[in-house]
Amino acid sequence: MIIDCHGHYTTAPSELQIFRDQQLERLKNPALAQPAIATISDDAIRESIELNQLAVLKQRGSDLMIFSPKASAMAHHVEDPDTAVAWARTNNDLIYRVVSLFPDNFAGVCQLPQTPNGSLDNSVAELARAVEQMGFVGCNLNPDPSGGYWTSKPLTDEYWYPLYEKMVELDVPAMIHVSGSCNPNFHALGAHYLNADTSAFMQFIEGDLFSRFPTLRFIIPHGGGAVPYHWGRYRGLSERLKRPDLDTHVMGNVYFDTCVYHQPGINLLTEVVSADNILFASEMLGAVPHVKNPETGQYWDDTKLYVDALNLPRDKAKKIFELNARKVYPRLDARLKSQNR
Repeated sequence: MIIDCHGHYTTAPSELQIFRDQQLERLKNPALAQPAIATISDDAIRESIELNQLAVLKQRGSDLMIFSPKASAMAHHVEDPDTAVAWARTNNDLIYRVVSLFPDNFAGVCQLPQTPNGSLDNSVAELARAVEQMGFVGCNLNPDPSGGYWTSKPLTDEYWYPLYEKMVELDVPAMIHVSGSCNPNFHALGAHYLNADTSAFMQFIEGDLFSRFPTLRFIIPHGGGAVPYHWGRYRGLSERLKRPDLDTHVMGNVYFDTCVYHQPGINLLTEVVSADNILFASEMLGAVPHVKNPETGQYWDDTKLYVDALNLPRDKAKKIFELNARKVYPRLDARLKSQNR
């Protein structure tokens, strides 16, 4: 089967945004009543999925998508913890309903209620709720809740340890994923996302996180940012900083996805990074939805075409399309086995 490890609910019904607008308005005017949780029917959810992600998933030949809330809307820069909890829970409850309506096609990954330099207690609690009560298989972790100003500790700092301890206990991975950019210097999709991917990898090189948490697993999306293109730089920096070899120090715990939107980029990714460390993904409908490459007439984010064009040996292709996702997300693997898949 073909598992797409990176999809977002970018097509959620409009009631969700109305609820968010009311939340933010109340932060400006605390005298306002708490907004009621958005009322969204099953039919509205079905329509939002069947005409969008599910249709494209089937058209492009994939079977299942690991699905999370809209990344750019997580908005962790909003500092109020109660607002963050209510927003995360509302989004995660919607993802749970999508998975419940389409159990053969989607598996849930949760948004965490992070705030800039805030306590991670709420994030730990929401991760536990999503995994233990709703069957989610992982989470998205924002290394920069400030929204482009990078005020948080590096991912290797003890600040993050309570969350890592819960991830290890639950045996779930995190995808490194920032939200929107509040810094006008960094376009969210074209700069901020890729900055975060690249920065996270360098933080892992500098630290000793995986000695402390040997079973911790991260997916760095968008093809690993700049990392594959500058692989020699990172190997050289590892030696200069007297860090262990990348293969043992980082790559036993870190994986990249295939959200790279042209053939030369996918070629490079698979030439530099082992097939054992690559998970198939498209991020649809995400950064470039419904936009075609004028030279090929194909959608930029139809990443399966690029991977297919590699003509990889069958064993390597199967790792990228299925087996690595089942390895990195063992709760997904268990669920699929229970379905005889």
